[in-house]
Amino acid sequence: MLIRNINEVVTQPVTMAGAKDVRMAMMVGRADGAPNFSLRQFQVSPAGHSPRHSHDYEHEVFIVGGAGEVLLEGQYRPIRPGDVVFVPADQEHQFRAGPEGLRFLCLVPGTRNCGEATPGS
Repeated sequence: MLIRNINEVVTQPVTMAGAKDVRMAMMVGRADGAPNFSLRQFQVSPAGHSPRHSHDYEHEVFIVGGAGEVLLEGQYRPIRPGDVVFVPADQEHQFRAGPEGLRFLCLVPGTRNCGEATPGS
């Protein structure tokens, strides 16, 4: 069993090309013995953003704090705390923070390289 507090996990800068002022922490992943999924926390500074990109796996996102917008299906849509976003496989997406920043959890298949080396969402 593992219990880890979202406010106590050390974040690392996201180094993926196109990312601006984004940090990530692995909440639960392969290193913790999770064979199927990885849960990551992202913190995006005000006016920061994840890169515009797509990949061959889905992910589910829960907005924890702050606000901003997400690019899905070719348009930006507002997001706020409590929102859940489903990003289908092969769908171009990007998360952009508003003036107070943005904080979200992202669940991805654990069999993927889901951010240990070069985090991205």
